[in-house]
Amino acid sequence: MNMSKKQYKKYVKTKVTKSPLFKNMIKAYITGGIICTAGQLLNDSYLYFGFAEEQAGTLTSITLVFLSAFLTSIGIYDKIAKHAGAGTLVPITGFANAVVSPAIEFKDEGYVLGVAANIFKIAGPVITYGVIASVVSGLIYYALG
Repeated sequence: MNMSKKQYKKYVKTKVTKSPLFKNMIKAYITGGIICTAGQLLNDSYLYFGFAEEQAGTLTSITLVFLSAFLTSIGIYDKIAKHAGAGTLVPITGFANAVVSPAIEFKDEGYVLGVAANIFKIAGPVITYGVIASVVSGLIYYALG
């Protein structure tokens, strides 16, 4: 089957289902908002129980990472993500999910060749490009400052 680019684009248009963009954006916005609100409630609770502001922030981050990892391990986080889309990518919970998912997927291959070798398969590029972006923006800030 030999097609021109124009024919291929036409063929793809017939096969691709349109996603409801506005509906998806609303669901992502609401889900991300719920996650952020839960984080704020956790932070306020830690402050209420007498933790210093820095400690409350640290405990909030730890709790969100734990909850995200736990929900991923029992299969709930992925179900939420299926319906909420990008709303579950709120940085700290999305990162925890990205680390735990490959660990679970490859656990049958053992701890070294399975979990350890694949745990940062998704999160590794995020870390790499995050560090590179930080260095570049730091150099720009330094040069302009």
